[in-house]
Amino acid sequence: MTRRQYFVIILILGTLSTISPFAIDMYLPGFPAIARDLHTSIAQVQLSLTAYFIGISAGQLLYGPLLDRYGRKRPLYVGLTVYMLASLGCALTNSIETLIAMRLLQALGGCVGLVAAQALVRDLFPINQTAQVFSLLTLVVAVSPMIAPTVGGYATTAFGWHAIFIILAGITALILIAIHFALPDGRQPDPTLSLRPTAVLANFYTVLKQPQFLTYALAGGFATSAPFAYIAGSPDVFMNIYHVSEQEYGWIFAALAVGIIAPTQLNHILLKRFRSEQIVHTVLIYQSVVGLLLVVGTWAGWYNQYSLIVMLFLFLCGQGLTNPNASALSLAPFVRHAGSAAALMGSFRMGLGAIVSGVVSLLHNNTAIPMVATMTVCVVTGLVTLLIGEKAVRQMQPTATEESLSEATL
Repeated sequence: MTRRQYFVIILILGTLSTISPFAIDMYLPGFPAIARDLHTSIAQVQLSLTAYFIGISAGQLLYGPLLDRYGRKRPLYVGLTVYMLASLGCALTNSIETLIAMRLLQALGGCVGLVAAQALVRDLFPINQTAQVFSLLTLVVAVSPMIAPTVGGYATTAFGWHAIFIILAGITALILIAIHFALPDGRQPDPTLSLRPTAVLANFYTVLKQPQFLTYALAGGFATSAPFAYIAGSPDVFMNIYHVSEQEYGWIFAALAVGIIAPTQLNHILLKRFRSEQIVHTVLIYQSVVGLLLVVGTWAGWYNQYSLIVMLFLFLCGQGLTNPNASALSLAPFVRHAGSAAALMGSFRMGLGAIVSGVVSLLHNNTAIPMVATMTVCVVTGLVTLLIGEKAVRQMQPTATEESLSEATL
């Protein structure tokens, strides 16, 4: 693989991974305008975000087996087409109920990008490079929170919030063209994999009984659900409590995204000296401490708008290290069932995201407490899960699984 091919593949996989983050982040500045236009509350608009997370969680479980059975590209074409049509449906809606339904459909289509991107990393790169590749993907994904809310804020001000969904449809059309002409096929279709419910469940069970997958998918899933609490709560915290404008909120969101980007680049250096397991362990302890300080300080009234931004920045720094390393460790044991493993991992994360965003909405009390408390519970739960699962992982023989033996014969 030449340097140019490597760059193009990373770029396409990164954009595939950003489809859902863009759909989440880009319309956040439009929450107040959507609520006014559809004659509803921001809490109701937040439910459209929860619906999106539910759709991602359920959809990934469907696409995992499809990607293993039919190859990577055919499900991508179908899913992204559904996403584009649903995006146009969001743009044309005139009720909050229709918006919620269209967001659910949009998520069911767009989530194919998340699963396919992770499976293709496992297909196209050696296992000892996957953590670094996931770091690069995290870098591309992390750029989206810098761009998406800012673009969304200006688009809402200039053209109205409906324009946001038209832009999303247009971006996805460009990604489809790039997939067709520049993305390798990855692992070929496997006709021997049945799509009968019993066979699909058996494949998922094969993945779930692998201790390394279970430990790092659960621990990483809990930890990486923390930003969903921030995503769900931050529009209300900054625009309603601190009264910043849509454009100002977009810039705040972009600035905090740097907290994810910078550690992503640091991960390349750390991986030369430390194992992914060590990095995940240390970062979860760090985030738990910062999270507890966030909760105590918010409850005690220590923070104003700017000091809260600083504390959120310090907390989010951990995401740029946890996500790529936990993802690589989760998928490492698999070759044949990489699509199913990626689907389970992504479904768990987005399912938690749906729960977390719903919890923040339900606990809404005109303070930042629901947001920061939920964020902290997520990372502390991830740390506890990791500590419990590490013993089982240490006892596991790394070459004893059918997946590892399959890889050795490829």
